[in-house]
Amino acid sequence: MNISRISLAIGGLLLAVSAWSGDAQKGLDACNSGDYETALTILQPLADAGDAGGQFGLGQMYGNGFGVMMDDALAIKWYTLAADQGHAQAQNNLAIMHQNGWGVPQSDEEAIRLFAGAAEQGVSEAMMALGRFYAMDFSDDYDPLLAYKWFSLASKLDNVDANAKREMIAEKLTVEQVADGNAQIELWWTGHTEMMAKQ
Repeated sequence: MNISRISLAIGGLLLAVSAWSGDAQKGLDACNSGDYETALTILQPLADAGDAGGQFGLGQMYGNGFGVMMDDALAIKWYTLAADQGHAQAQNNLAIMHQNGWGVPQSDEEAIRLFAGAAEQGVSEAMMALGRFYAMDFSDDYDPLLAYKWFSLASKLDNVDANAKREMIAEKLTVEQVADGNAQIELWWTGHTEMMAKQ
């Protein structure tokens, strides 16, 4: 296969993925409006074809019993497939399932890993979850500087609870640590703002 055919094949694949993503949004919109039959009709073939948006949508349906019998095993299956493709909200929802032991053995370690993937993509709920993990001073994961970072970033994304938690954890830090934390936050924000704007 010559270079131009490879480029054409890749271009076609990207167009197909883009079309799938648009269709997945239609399925999610149908689910959110309570039209579960339409949502399932749209999302199932997309998910079966490997579309992360479709897989996430099915995970939501099975995880919440929207138009289907609630089934944690199927929710885990579909969330995992989407999360493995980097779908941020699927990573967040799968992290919640690991955190609570819903359909999987409870694992803070796996929850933190998944929340981190979602937080790095700008999911403020995941940022808050990480902040809470790192703010627990009785935990092996206790790290007030990381808690300060994630609460601060969630605050920048207008999470209503983040600022109060940020201020509370700041009281446990030295002036130097706060300055270091603020520098890390600005560095992260500068590097991620463009990426988040494209989502």
